[in-house]
Amino acid sequence: MIPLFDDDSDRRTFPVVNYFFIAINIYVFIMYQAFGHNLGFTYSFATVPGEILTGHDLVSAATYAYDPATGQQIVSPGLGITPIPVWFTLITSMFLHGGLAHLAGNMLYLWIFGDNLEDKMGHVNYFFFYLLCGVIASLTHVLSSFLFGENLLTPSIGASGAISAVMGGYLLLFPTRRVTVLLLIFFVTVPAFVVLGLWILLQVASGTGYLGSSEVTGIAYAAHIGGFFAGMLLVKKFIPERRL
Repeated sequence: MIPLFDDDSDRRTFPVVNYFFIAINIYVFIMYQAFGHNLGFTYSFATVPGEILTGHDLVSAATYAYDPATGQQIVSPGLGITPIPVWFTLITSMFLHGGLAHLAGNMLYLWIFGDNLEDKMGHVNYFFFYLLCGVIASLTHVLSSFLFGENLLTPSIGASGAISAVMGGYLLLFPTRRVTVLLLIFFVTVPAFVVLGLWILLQVASGTGYLGSSEVTGIAYAAHIGGFFAGMLLVKKFIPERRL
């Protein structure tokens, strides 16, 4: 089930902040990450749980492996020097993506659900809501990595945690808003609570299934879950009383 668009006919303002977030994510991906190929830059500004837990920059050597399908050597550059205090990577990592599909999926969800929250909160409040919840989501991932023995040196990137918060806030404020989704080959319109409810259930089920596992999923389920519930808990704190 892939959401395509929602009914925002009652939106009163232009979502300038939401479009700014979308634009900056795309700009960073193209200009600095070189469409995901500049791993040195990406790793330098990613959130590394071990760095957050210790408060210090960690450096690791490059690793080498071979793709069994092609026989080509795969080089991972390792953790380079982080040119900013490591705590700031809780913010910078929100604007990094691992590939075009990762970026496109995140920006689609942000485009669908973010404008409604910005309209309700106002531009400034939405800006800080997004960043704060993104940080909380990343900290949830760090905590999960520490508690359940995940690799503390694996970099974490992506806007998913912050966007999960947007989705959580959307569910609380607009549970019956109509959302058009692609279901197999059909276009179907359903209430938001169906789309977002199924999404968070999938995150919880998938995340708990991998707890303590040595298998690397590449998906920070804890960040998604933490962001989603942070959004639900905090969304009304950022809405002016006159708009509640």
